[in-house]
Amino acid sequence: MNIDIIPLVSFVIITTFSPGPNNISSASMGILYGYRKTVRFLLGIATGFFAVMMLSAYLSSTILSLMPASERYLRWVGALYILWLAITILRSNRSLEDAKDVSGAFIKGFALQLCNPKVAVYGLTLFSTFLAAVSRQADLLFLYALIFAGTAFVATSTWALCGAAIKNRLGNDRFRKAINLLLSLMLIYTAIDLSGIFLTLYNIF
Repeated sequence: MNIDIIPLVSFVIITTFSPGPNNISSASMGILYGYRKTVRFLLGIATGFFAVMMLSAYLSSTILSLMPASERYLRWVGALYILWLAITILRSNRSLEDAKDVSGAFIKGFALQLCNPKVAVYGLTLFSTFLAAVSRQADLLFLYALIFAGTAFVATSTWALCGAAIKNRLGNDRFRKAINLLLSLMLIYTAIDLSGIFLTLYNIF
């Protein structure tokens, strides 16, 4: 079994902790509800992430062969969902006292993974390149998928805690709106990038 641990760890940490739909939406939830009430959302993300990792692990070769035909549609579905999240954050005018409803948070976190093709591409990259040597060892595939989901939970928790840390300053309406705008713009950029528009424009010009 030949696995390059250092490149693998570097790729996982950089990819998982960098700004993206999971981390930005977790920060927004932390801002609105605080960390404790955001945990269900984070667990939904981790569970969905684990499910996608397991699917990528066991079906990497099949999915890779289908990706060229389906990736465009997956990208647009994911981009639209992320854009909806951005608009939801941008239109949020709730005060901290009003932000108490966290119903369905687990499902929302789980659904975010199914609508985010970047997670599938991330999993396929991991299991078809870095972990190709263990592709036939079910126990190791399960263990790695669990580790990656755990890493995702730590990453989203970090972003949620950062959001919760500035929650007390959100009594200032202008500051709250500025934070919502920043998070929304980050998600909008992510959605546009995910859709492939930037790449299309680059090829044209």
